[in-house]
Amino acid sequence: MLWKLRARLGYFTARKLMTSRYAVQQPKLWSWMEGQFARMAALGDVGAQSFYGHILYFRGRGHGAKQEGVRLLRLAAKAGDVKAAYQMGVVSLSEDASHGPDGSEAARWWSQAAEAGHPLAAVRLEQLYRAGGHGLAADSQKADSYKAKAAQLGL
Repeated sequence: MLWKLRARLGYFTARKLMTSRYAVQQPKLWSWMEGQFARMAALGDVGAQSFYGHILYFRGRGHGAKQEGVRLLRLAAKAGDVKAAYQMGVVSLSEDASHGPDGSEAARWWSQAAEAGHPLAAVRLEQLYRAGGHGLAADSQKADSYKAKAAQLGL
């Protein structure tokens, strides 16, 4: 019980320190902050999994950090985090040494995000269904419906 409170306080403090450029540039402090993010993500906090997953995927050093970022983003997206679901769609269309682009997987993640109210996911779905490709057939009816969804969401 006390260790969960300590983890939450450490995570809260580390998130507040993210607003300070000085704190982020200090190697020892940054290492402590990453430890707080990792601990909270390991405890199953969906927001921490999404946040730390984004950091690792986009700013992590090495292939292992990027893969851990994808794992955390996937966990957060499966738990209903909208931003993580959108990013998993982006990851699904990216190509690296372990996999090629997968349009149907991207469409699955983006449809989850669009249904939860993410406007960019609706735009990306409209573009994906309009052009087709990456294992996904073009479908103008679905493209039009996601264009309308994007307009409904404010884009």
